[in-house]
Amino acid sequence: MRQAEVLSNRVVAGILTETDDGRYTFKYDDAYLIDADSRAISLAFPKRKEEYSSDELFPFFFNMLSEGANKAIQCRTLKIDENDSFGLLLATAKYDTIGAITIREL
Repeated sequence: MRQAEVLSNRVVAGILTETDDGRYTFKYDDAYLIDADSRAISLAFPKRKEEYSSDELFPFFFNMLSEGANKAIQCRTLKIDENDSFGLLLATAKYDTIGAITIREL
């Protein structure tokens, strides 16, 4: 199992998990949920207490990844299998992402 904190403007918004059987979950942090000023990380993830689950990496997170030649270069440089989307997300979405969301490995 691999996990990452999902941060919105450097504030922990929730936990993204890849389970041992290849499923994915996202659960908002309780403190983030009760903060009236915090916004949902995406329209696809309205704030709610129940976790989200999927058989594939959620499109919102998958779309944070590079494609094509850039992805190939990143995977080769970081020694990450090109099919390991979660691993690539953990390695590349720490700092310079487009928008307010960053990912930090736990």
